[in-house]
Amino acid sequence: MERVILEYEQVNLTLTRMCHQLVENHKDFSNAAIISLQPRGILLGKAIQLKLKELFNLEVTYGELDTTFHRDDFRRTDRPLVPNTMDISFQIEGKHIVLVDDVLYTGRSIRAALDAINDFGRPASVQLLTLINRKYRREVPIQPDYIGEEIDS
Repeated sequence: MERVILEYEQVNLTLTRMCHQLVENHKDFSNAAIISLQPRGILLGKAIQLKLKELFNLEVTYGELDTTFHRDDFRRTDRPLVPNTMDISFQIEGKHIVLVDDVLYTGRSIRAALDAINDFGRPASVQLLTLINRKYRREVPIQPDYIGEEIDS
């Protein structure tokens, strides 16, 4: 059975709210950056980046991170792994990073992202923005800082 969680207008309103929260916490993003997780966090990250430009005329430092070889389950398949492209063309050392992913469920993807980010340097802080927070099934103690919608699962 298919369940619609957010309609288009709700998504637009949610993105606007999350952008206001981001600006409230990071001001002009002069020492902050958004990093989206491949593959499904990319659409959300780009939408947030465009919305920040539209609402506040902010040019936000943006990157895309692949966690394929940082996942704890990457050796559990017989088929060859094909990593996604990665684009982090800025220094993350000392920056406040906002990780963006579409759905937070077990937290394992975010744990892998934290490991992958450390390959690029040590950020001042890492926050998590997720459109959907599926509660009650965490396997690791990770919670989002910016939430679009919470779903009991």
